[in-house]
Amino acid sequence: QSQLVESGGGLVQPGGSLRLSCAASGFTLDYYAIGWFRQAPGKEREGVSCISRNGGSTNYSYSVKGRFTISRDNANNTVYLQMNSLKPEDTAIYYCAALYYCSATGYVYWGQGTQVTVSS
Repeated sequence: QSQLVESGGGLVQPGGSLRLSCAASGFTLDYYAIGWFRQAPGKEREGVSCISRNGGSTNYSYSVKGRFTISRDNANNTVYLQMNSLKPEDTAIYYCAALYYCSATGYVYWGQGTQVTVSS
């Protein structure tokens, strides 16, 4: 069964850091661009970051640029999202998705999500 599994979420104080992982099973991750998305209660889902197939191109939303870093380890079939200087407004469920390319409107695989809560 082909799937994406996120991990690394949790409760962290403002200003803290977390590293999310997105692991693929049943398929080869380097065939796809990988995007991170998040959805907070009562809010629309938003794109956070995306990385191209070979990792040569990345992009970030304005709200996380300079604080979050996306990277990938194709040998281990995993993509990471390093989140620093976390703010309460970063609280959301974070999802990763496999895309044909970062600007694609649809996804190929979608993970189950991991909760990130930033609170003192």
